[in-house]
Amino acid sequence: MIKIKNLSFSYNTSNPEIKEQALDNISLEIPKDQHTCIIGHNGSGKSTLAKLLIGLDFAQEGEIEIDGIKLTEDNIFEIRDLIGIVFQNPDNQFIGTSVQDDIAFGLENHCVPTEQMPAIVEKYADKVGMSEYLKHEPTRLSGGQKQRVAIAGILAMNPKIMIFDEATSMLDPVGVKEVNESIDQLNRETDKTIISITHDIDYALKTDYIIVLDQGKVLFTGYPSEIFKHADKLIDIGLDIPFALKVSQRLQKDNYQIADCLTMKELEAELWQLK
Repeated sequence: MIKIKNLSFSYNTSNPEIKEQALDNISLEIPKDQHTCIIGHNGSGKSTLAKLLIGLDFAQEGEIEIDGIKLTEDNIFEIRDLIGIVFQNPDNQFIGTSVQDDIAFGLENHCVPTEQMPAIVEKYADKVGMSEYLKHEPTRLSGGQKQRVAIAGILAMNPKIMIFDEATSMLDPVGVKEVNESIDQLNRETDKTIISITHDIDYALKTDYIIVLDQGKVLFTGYPSEIFKHADKLIDIGLDIPFALKVSQRLQKDNYQIADCLTMKELEAELWQLK
C-alpha cells in the first residue's frame, strides 16, 4: 500500500546553516489491508513520517508512493482522499459545535449531498459507539470519546488508509482502552490499511507488522515475533519489551528452563509446564 524509498527530511533550526535530521535515507514498505505499528523513542522520526505521508511536509530527498501514486505537491489533495489521520490531542481536531456536525464536516468538504449526510453520520457514529452523543457538544466529551468521534469523522470519508499518530498518548486508561478497542474493531471488520504510531509496546505486540525507527533510521521491520527477538537492542534504544517477555527472561536468568514468551497466555502455559 505504501512504498518509501531513500527518504530524508530535515527541520530548519535557529541557525540557518544547521538542520536537524529527522529521517535519514529510509526505505520501507507498509503492507496493504494490515495493521502496521511504528515504534521508536522520542525523536526517532515517527511523527515526522506521518506528516510526510499526508503531505503536511515534503521530503528533501527520496519518494513516497501511496496506492500506486507517487506523492507530489501537485497531487497532494488526491493523496489526502486516500488517507485519514487522528492526532495526539483530541481537542485540536474539532470543527463543529456538535458531534454530528463534526462528523459531517469532512463530508461537506467532499461535496456529499446534504440529504445523504444524516445516514452516513449515524452509521459511523454507531460504529464507534457514539450514536447517543450526536447532539452533544464536543467540549463535554471525555478524551476517549473525542478520539472516537475523530475516528468516525475519518471513517465517514472512507479512506483506504488510517493513521493514528499517538492517538492515545494524552488519554487516561479508560480512554486508551476505548480508542484501542475501536482501532482493533476496524482492523477486524474492514479492509483498511491501519498505521498506529505508539509507545505502547504491549499494544504493538497485537498488530500485524512492526517498524522500529531509531534516530531517523529504520532499525527493524517484521512481524512482532521477529521484532522482539531483538529485545536487548530495543532496550538499548530506550524502548520497553512486553511484560511476559520480561518475566520469562528473568526466570531464565534464575536458571528456570522456560522459553521466551510474548503474551501472558504463552507465559501461563510455560509456567504450568514448570510444575
